[in-house]
Amino acid sequence: MVEEPCPPAAASAESTSARLVCDFEPGTVTVADTGVGAYGAVHVVTGPSSLVGRFCHHKGMCGRFAVSTDPASLAEKIKAIDETTGTGTVAGPNYNVAPTATISTVVCRHDGPDGAATRRLRLMRWGLIPPWVKPGPDGAPETKGPHLINARADTLTTSPAFRSSAQSKRCLVPMDGFYEWRLRPDGRAGKKARKTPFYLYRADGEPLLVAGLWSVWKPGENAAPWLTCAIVTTDAVGEVAEIHDRMPLVVAEHDWDRWLDPDTPVDLDLLSRPPELPDIRVREISTLVNNVRNNGPELIEPVEPQPEQAKLL
Repeated sequence: MVEEPCPPAAASAESTSARLVCDFEPGTVTVADTGVGAYGAVHVVTGPSSLVGRFCHHKGMCGRFAVSTDPASLAEKIKAIDETTGTGTVAGPNYNVAPTATISTVVCRHDGPDGAATRRLRLMRWGLIPPWVKPGPDGAPETKGPHLINARADTLTTSPAFRSSAQSKRCLVPMDGFYEWRLRPDGRAGKKARKTPFYLYRADGEPLLVAGLWSVWKPGENAAPWLTCAIVTTDAVGEVAEIHDRMPLVVAEHDWDRWLDPDTPVDLDLLSRPPELPDIRVREISTLVNNVRNNGPELIEPVEPQPEQAKLL
């Protein structure tokens, strides 16, 4: 039997924040600033300890999202086999999912009766490591190796970091909604600029399934492979465009199987056309979400809109 790859362990917020810098512009990389990259052994940890303490949440899309549906319920809803159980990790509610967190993803495998395709819910670490990245002396990815959280829909088939995954390792990332920050028109710029956080979600309360890419990275000859992933982004449309010019590529249910099927070429039309958005609601929220250590349903609770934001809501 071939051993299934495992998602790597998440580093602690304290240790990771001391050695990572990031840029959330779509398709760019998060790299270790000094020391060993923020990776670990195959034992997976979730919750606040799996989150990065110093991420530039406002600079691009998609850099933060919320998910509260438990894997078993999600698997039943989307007719998938739940492979998240028995992993030593409980993928519970997380209202402040940040890069390096362990997240649920949906993949497709032709391992059913007569080679039939089956959807499978699997845990992966958010931040794709391309297979060509070499391991360092400690078995972790080399310090300057790419750590990608987003892949642009218009370049993923040609990007060296993503084109291999685009061919046969496509996934879906379930989420309740995602966060974005909008610059306040107060004249400030740069790091000191004031930004208003928003939560974007489906009006009917159903989860959003967004396009993703995944990869298997081998840390060493005798070590278990790691599963890592990135979220595909596209040009923002509708009300989302009032907040930011990029958004996760939402995949409609009738496109799920074509996107997931590893034996089917990547759907270039899906990547190039405007996404078929459900009824998306935009809600101004408190700045609690700015700190990745904060977690809980209070993060998505509405607040009184700022005067300059009220017209969006």
